[in-house]
Amino acid sequence: MDRLNELWPDLWKAALETLYMTSFALVLGGILGLAIGVILYVTRPGGLAENRPVAVIANLGVNFFRPIPFVLFVAVAQPFARVVVGTGIGTTAGAFMIGLAAAFAIGRIVEQHLVSVSPGVIEAARAMGAGPARILFTVAIPESLGPLILGYTFIVVALIDMTAMAGLIGGGGLGAFAQIYGFRQFEPVVMWTAIVLIVVFVHLVQMLGTWLARRIMRRWEAPPAACASW
Repeated sequence: MDRLNELWPDLWKAALETLYMTSFALVLGGILGLAIGVILYVTRPGGLAENRPVAVIANLGVNFFRPIPFVLFVAVAQPFARVVVGTGIGTTAGAFMIGLAAAFAIGRIVEQHLVSVSPGVIEAARAMGAGPARILFTVAIPESLGPLILGYTFIVVALIDMTAMAGLIGGGGLGAFAQIYGFRQFEPVVMWTAIVLIVVFVHLVQMLGTWLARRIMRRWEAPPAACASW
């Protein structure tokens, strides 16, 4: 306990680093992943803007990068991080690489949830004269918003897990704190304190995501009125 008392300032600094990396990665990965998922959805066979070459390239890109273990992805993405954020080590570089790695998984999640939207709703919108862009933004995305939020919640939990490996490039965070001050120095109390904080973060994120998804899905239980203005 004495060692933990000495490390309280470092523990809270590590907690803030974890929150920073997770938030940064979620914004970056969320935006890129949404774009990737939309491209996969609209260009797929029978999609809103079917385009076989684009669909093949997008699928190949996702299928190539998504299976790469993050510990190896760090080595692959480090030169790109130096170009974009100016450094290949540190908290910001770690957050950038986490977001980049997550974008491919998010893209596939977005595609899957958009595909699950009832074809009848899409066809009804088409019959009323709506174009691909209007169908996407006023029918497909709103209809799948609840499940998408749950998907993003799952990804946030994965992002928190990935921050534990950011210590490989000096990224800091609770994972690095637990390894450096707990595991390597044989201080189980220090290590388990960091682990409990990580579990608390994950639990809070899961609760928030579930609550928000329920509210959204309850709002869309009735048939959407988005087509009323067409």
